[in-house]
Amino acid sequence: MDMMGVILLIGFAGLGLLLGSFLGVVIHRGPQIWGLVESEGEDQTLSLAWPPSHCPSCKTRLRPVELIPILGYLFARGRCRHCETPIPRFYPIVESLGLFAGVISALLFASPLMAGASLAFFLLLIAMAAIDARTGYLPDALTLPLLTLGLGAGAFGIFVTAQDAILGWVIGWGCLAALAALYRLLRGREGLGGGDAKLLGAGAAFTGPYVLPIMLALAASSALIGALLMGKGRLDGATEIRFGPWLAGAIAAVFILQRIWPALPL
Repeated sequence: MDMMGVILLIGFAGLGLLLGSFLGVVIHRGPQIWGLVESEGEDQTLSLAWPPSHCPSCKTRLRPVELIPILGYLFARGRCRHCETPIPRFYPIVESLGLFAGVISALLFASPLMAGASLAFFLLLIAMAAIDARTGYLPDALTLPLLTLGLGAGAFGIFVTAQDAILGWVIGWGCLAALAALYRLLRGREGLGGGDAKLLGAGAAFTGPYVLPIMLALAASSALIGALLMGKGRLDGATEIRFGPWLAGAIAAVFILQRIWPALPL
């Protein structure tokens, strides 16, 4: 790796870490702001910027040192300095995922433009996976920006051609939407949420349509194994499986595989 590559790697690692910290705020507050879940007692001015970061238990405002991604959690020993309430571990986990996304993007792409688009792609997937795991919703406030980014990148041929970006979107959304409609018709209840179809369509705008079978097989098998492990080997028709996290993971995995395994269809 040359000097420019090292600079890009360090820069995107730091950027991913900082944006990962902000992502924790999006994951925590976003569902409340968008009306997907009930407010947790925050005031009516709740936004991604206000009120400033604070302990959710005693409302003590965090000091600058406590806002340093990952290190702030370690300095505080995982607890609020005022009331000793444990700080949720998902914050340093999301920050670490942001760091990883920045590193992977810089390793996959030598172009800052492509690496930046890749980082935004990964961060949106992380946010949607976490929100769906926590609330059961995949918000349009995130799936639509992901789709816009994918189609925009396709228009300039950044990851796939414009035609493949559009085909990936249409076919990806259409196959899950049709499957959801069929399940609803046969079983008389919802099996797949509309957000899953939107997520697959938006993700396929980055990968093109030809890898959709691989993507769906990976997501479905991972979700099934995860459900069996969490259900201690038992699974029935009433078991709820939140598909979004597994689907987001499969989209990210296929996107990476396309870069490191040239034989995989683009």
